[in-house]
Amino acid sequence: MNKASQSALVGTGLVVLYTLMISSADAITKFIAMGYAAPQLFAFSGAIVVVLSWVSARMSGEHQSLRTSCPGAMAVRSALTVVGSVAFFYAFRFLPFAEVFVFIGMMPIFAGLFSSPILGEHVRPVAWTALAAGFIGVLCLFPGGLSSVSGGHAIALFACLCGTLSMVLARYIGQRENNSLAQVFYPNAALFLAMTIALPFVYKPMPLSDLMWVGTYAGFLFAARWLLVVSLRLLAAYAVTPLMNLQFVWMVCLGAVVFGEVPAANIYLGVAIVIGSGVFLIWDQMQPEQVEDMPLAQRFRWRFPLFR
Repeated sequence: MNKASQSALVGTGLVVLYTLMISSADAITKFIAMGYAAPQLFAFSGAIVVVLSWVSARMSGEHQSLRTSCPGAMAVRSALTVVGSVAFFYAFRFLPFAEVFVFIGMMPIFAGLFSSPILGEHVRPVAWTALAAGFIGVLCLFPGGLSSVSGGHAIALFACLCGTLSMVLARYIGQRENNSLAQVFYPNAALFLAMTIALPFVYKPMPLSDLMWVGTYAGFLFAARWLLVVSLRLLAAYAVTPLMNLQFVWMVCLGAVVFGEVPAANIYLGVAIVIGSGVFLIWDQMQPEQVEDMPLAQRFRWRFPLFR
């Protein structure tokens, strides 16, 4: 197996683990959002993630620095993290999980659009086909359709735009430096500072049990964001984002175990399409580079010998 294939496989495993971590964090977000404002969650969790990042850097064998060689891109990514986190918080408050994930399913399309001007990565026609299939699959997860548009839907769309841009910038920074902890530290430091300023205006006393949930959320978030940064160094952004739709699979499991939700048949169909499109993108990326130089018709015949 060549180096590109190994990187693709490792990146895929990290993204799958990321989806489990971030889905668990999303479930806690929805729980906290019902009783508190966004600064209540993000001020405390942001502080915890910042401390975890600093401690991890100090405990690394080489005393890893938290300095970045891309301060401008890091500042934009940090700002997008703050805005996107707040938008996702209220999207989960106003909408059911399934409706939010319809918009999350659009993130691969956004990543493909943003990757070309920001990263200079050409999204091949065969990849666009898989991206479109993945989006159709996520639409299957939305049993009510998109006929009723509300403010919550607009917030969810805006949150996914911010989230996608933040991930594309994570890959941009990761191509220029290997300091993954810095990409966890600075966005969460910005989140902590911004939410701390707003916290006095919305603060409500929290019982110990809720504080423990916030601490658990911070742990999941720290692990998830670190895994995402590393995976974006190994895989193209348009390949990572379809795999992130596996979040819905975890949410189906969490919904069944925690909330007693029974998925309908259309949900299983959508999940199958989403997983299939993500696996196809990874397989496409693992093909030898010289194959991508072939004309489209010749490349199709090479990959599918029955049509030769």
